[in-house]
Amino acid sequence: MRGERETMAGTVRTSPSGSGGALREEYDTALLDLDGVVYVAGDAVPHAVRSLEEARDAGMRLAYVTNNASRTPEAVARHLGELGLPAEAEDVITSAQAVARLIAERFPRGSRVLAVGGDGLREALREQGMSVVDSADDEPAAVVQGYGGPRLQWGRLGEAAIAVGRGVAWFAANGDVTVPGERGVLPGNGAAVEVVRMATRWMRDAPEPQIAGKPRPPMHRETILRTGARRPLVVGDRLDTDIEGAHVGGVDSLLVMTGVTDAAQLLAARPEHRPAYVALDLRGLAQPHPEPSGDAEAGFGCGGWTARAGTDALVLEGEGEVPDGLRALCAAAWTAAGDRGGCGLDAGKALARLGL
Repeated sequence: MRGERETMAGTVRTSPSGSGGALREEYDTALLDLDGVVYVAGDAVPHAVRSLEEARDAGMRLAYVTNNASRTPEAVARHLGELGLPAEAEDVITSAQAVARLIAERFPRGSRVLAVGGDGLREALREQGMSVVDSADDEPAAVVQGYGGPRLQWGRLGEAAIAVGRGVAWFAANGDVTVPGERGVLPGNGAAVEVVRMATRWMRDAPEPQIAGKPRPPMHRETILRTGARRPLVVGDRLDTDIEGAHVGGVDSLLVMTGVTDAAQLLAARPEHRPAYVALDLRGLAQPHPEPSGDAEAGFGCGGWTARAGTDALVLEGEGEVPDGLRALCAAAWTAAGDRGGCGLDAGKALARLGL
């Protein structure tokens, strides 16, 4: 495949892929992350609503895939409707659903599960036939943690720690250490998992939770089971969850620059964090994606731009559309880095030419 090369470590992407047609016509289902892609702090990202409406009208199915286990699919669908994106509960897939399936596959229907999290986690467990309990003294078969929002009580983490300390099987909806908030970055479910881990360090062979959310395989499996996608495209803003999750699932991905990942981080991405496509925002679903061409010696061209690795910096020459310049820089940086993250070259001046 163009843009990749075989190494002893496996297939390594050294350039973004090309698509002569719009991505919304090349893929049957968009598996969309929410925060940073569709909305930020609850408000729609610029161009998101119209781009998704047009993608749906073109025949692409829209599925919303989130690591946030606190809200129910119905609540997420209502929020999307308020933004102007009509959605049904079945269009939403959460890490709570993925972890509930993991538990249901291990324990019989009706088993007691100590749930530390929000309504979304509890509903997902009940959907799988589990009995939700609140105390380690209720003799649970499993304990599961999911993001509970700012109202999560410290005592709930204590119950989880007691249960894990007694040898109860431990699960987590996701391992995201942080979540975005209106006033800044907040502790996520991964931070709560760390609290329980620290409280059980005294145990010999201290346990580790089974984590279901992105980028782990259970989340990808849950998404495919619920959507029936045959040729999905993962669309996200985070390299370590969305893009790595697509890599683990063996499907293509589109990174949009409307969330947490900036251009410098993209250029320094490890192989498993390199997306197939790059766009500034969700308008990229409607656009062709020219593939960079060239080599390390002559440089990589895309649109009117040419990028190459200099002695101590990435060099960008020419002019054209911003996404094309970024694609050319990705090809130069990823080729120079090979199967490791970061090419060690300064990208500041090159990115400044693109306004990034």
